[in-house]
Amino acid sequence: MKHENPVLTALSLGAGLLFLSPVLYSVWISLQTADAFYAGQFTFSLNNYGRVIGEFNFARYLVNSLIVSGLVTLLGIVLATLAAFAFARFTFPGGNMMFGATVATLMIPSHISLIPNYLTLAKVGLLDSYAGLILPAVSNGFAAFFLRQYIRGIPKALDEAAYMDGATPLQVLWRIIVPLSKPAISSMALYIFITEWNSYIWPLVAVGKQDLFTLQIALARLYKINPGEGLIDWPLVMAASTITILPVLIGFLLVERHLVRGITMGAIK
Repeated sequence: MKHENPVLTALSLGAGLLFLSPVLYSVWISLQTADAFYAGQFTFSLNNYGRVIGEFNFARYLVNSLIVSGLVTLLGIVLATLAAFAFARFTFPGGNMMFGATVATLMIPSHISLIPNYLTLAKVGLLDSYAGLILPAVSNGFAAFFLRQYIRGIPKALDEAAYMDGATPLQVLWRIIVPLSKPAISSMALYIFITEWNSYIWPLVAVGKQDLFTLQIALARLYKINPGEGLIDWPLVMAASTITILPVLIGFLLVERHLVRGITMGAIK
């Protein structure tokens, strides 16, 4: 039986606490009043969370972010998986050029597409709607590239055996490729979810109705709320930040095993 090195264990725990320290500190600040915070004292209170959820309507913004991020993740993974399967398993005219164009999109800053996306959605009347928040973020070149590389590592003999049994390409994708690619798909799903969850610029541009605000916009607006004398109510802001972080942490814990396996196997392949 291999014994763990206590020094390495202590260093790992120390490094983990160091990385978690900003989160722990924000939670600590959120559990006190603004007056106590600026007085250098500590008065335990959960009132900040109640104000954020009730007074500042963060429950609504949380639902908006979950709807937008969830649908972007679902649609993005479906499109990326279909594209990756086509690029990895089929040879067709212009396939290499299309894959090269997909990879090339990774070098284009997302802010360049803000004005074209805004004008396009304005013409079709999709601004100030969930569709306007979701559609521009659905395509993800990195996810298609990552999944394509992963699928190429799956033996083609499995596909050929399925085709000999009369399976269609979609059946091969659903019954063979997707189950074997769960680690990579889970990794990309978490990546897409976190990217969209943290998106700020596009929701700020595309949405004007307060009922459609996402958490990132609402969180930025909290900086205007102060306890007096022009001071920022940091305990209130930290409570909102903690609420914003929780879904991402939960998502990471749910797919952590697949995430590590997907990154490791992808690197080996």
